[in-house]
Amino acid sequence: MTYDPGNVFAKVLRGEIPSFKIYENAETFAFMDIMPRARGHALVIPKTPCRNGLDASPAQLAACLVTVQKVARAAMAAFGAPGVKVEQYNEAAAGQTVFHLHYHVLPCWENVPLGPAGRMGDMERIKADAALLAAELAKAG
Repeated sequence: MTYDPGNVFAKVLRGEIPSFKIYENAETFAFMDIMPRARGHALVIPKTPCRNGLDASPAQLAACLVTVQKVARAAMAAFGAPGVKVEQYNEAAAGQTVFHLHYHVLPCWENVPLGPAGRMGDMERIKADAALLAAELAKAG
């Protein structure tokens, strides 16, 4: 399988599609999922082309996981979540729908199931949650 530079996350990185950015460094970009399965559902992607975890370089994987950890800690603090789930899919048979490496960071609460996948969220709520999460990330440094 080859990388498609026309995928939606590549377009987000190029600024062709708007996003609710929460964090960025030289190697990674983190933003809110517009189809959230939980309040504060965020995505972390490498800035360089990579289809998924199977073709990622060790440097891409390491950079993403450092950012995932920062976002996960900040999400737990920002939303008062006692837990966090991190998901990453490789190829369509495993549930991957956007073929650019990405990690889902989902704050979790006991006895609160994740919402369904593929349902658009309320953009005002997502924008507000992005501001909360970005502020928490800024505090963490």
